[in-house]
Amino acid sequence: MEIFLNGEIRQVEDKLLLTALIKELSLENKRLAVEVNEDIVPRSQFDCYILSAGDKVEIVRAIGGG
Repeated sequence: MEIFLNGEIRQVEDKLLLTALIKELSLENKRLAVEVNEDIVPRSQFDCYILSAGDKVEIVRAIGGG
């Protein structure tokens, strides 16, 4: 199925869990904010949130510095 990931079309498997997408992107154990269809998804829901075709996913990684 197709989703939009940070504004670009991406092919992923059907009924992909959000945690699986994060792992596929090598972002596990990183400080992230995830939004699906303009709604923030709490980290506590990553492992049960199932993506659907056409979802608009935005993933922002927090980077420290100063």
